[in-house]
Amino acid sequence: MQHPEIPAYQAEPEVVRALGRVAVFMGGDSAERDVSLKSGKVVLAALISAGVDAFAMDVQGCLLKTVEKPEFDRVFIALHGRGGEDGTLQAILSQAGIPYTGSEVLASALAMDKLRTKYVFAGCGLPTPKFRTMSAADDAEQIIQELRPPLSVKPSREGSSIGIRKVNTAAELAEAYETAAALDNLVLIEEWIEGPEFTVSLLQDSALPAIGLSTDHVFYDYDAKYLADDTRYRIPCGLAPQDEVRLQNLALEAFRVVGCRTWGRVDIMQDADGEFWLLEVNTVPGMTDHSLVPMSARAAGMSFEELVVRILQDTLEGDSLESANA
Repeated sequence: MQHPEIPAYQAEPEVVRALGRVAVFMGGDSAERDVSLKSGKVVLAALISAGVDAFAMDVQGCLLKTVEKPEFDRVFIALHGRGGEDGTLQAILSQAGIPYTGSEVLASALAMDKLRTKYVFAGCGLPTPKFRTMSAADDAEQIIQELRPPLSVKPSREGSSIGIRKVNTAAELAEAYETAAALDNLVLIEEWIEGPEFTVSLLQDSALPAIGLSTDHVFYDYDAKYLADDTRYRIPCGLAPQDEVRLQNLALEAFRVVGCRTWGRVDIMQDADGEFWLLEVNTVPGMTDHSLVPMSARAAGMSFEELVVRILQDTLEGDSLESANA
């Protein structure tokens, strides 16, 4: 993962001592298991390379078992999707008093639910595409009349673009609804924004360089994210400097109103008039060789090793480093 122009990174000895034994949680039982395993393996390798005492835990089954007799001091969460990213694991670790990376319970649960995240955006006056919920295929005709096609059909609580489809007609909407509803009984329908897509990675309340995305797929779907070699990433993102600052500020505002902490990623579309539209907030973004947060970090001159250590350092309480230095 090391970029040839970025020097090798080693965590300071006092930081390593303060961090103690670190478990990298990966895998899980969600639809994003395969991606999570890839993320976890590269995070683990980077932590070990940086000098951190870390090991892997493939978390499956009852999450309560992970804290029964913990042989670790803190957790780097690389679990994507339900169970690991939706507040469930965060609640268990919080109750057990075990520090963990990323957002806390409420922000994790909220960000995982695309529909309720959009309610928050709308309530705070942040721009997000018009949307509706859909509870039956028979609602297709009414929704087509209420919203302007093309539309995006999304399972509200899945990640990695799983189950998302672009539709133009009521018949397509009804069919796409059935597919999405098989994954989640809460289905989100929103107006499709035609234009370039951007993603902004956040680290410790600062925005990293934005990335412009383009693909020959209908949209930036699962294959484009994790499998295809022809997805195009623009860094610099292609915006004028003042527009990139506007984009980054919008991402930071979205991150804050959801209540997120430490790190994450915000996905945003730009329409033909140059206006930006919030899609969603990711609290445990992918960390694979195709992933966007490491890409943004490299553009900011940060190695993957430094990135994961900085994420992990936010699990330390204020006096942890002081006691380590004593």
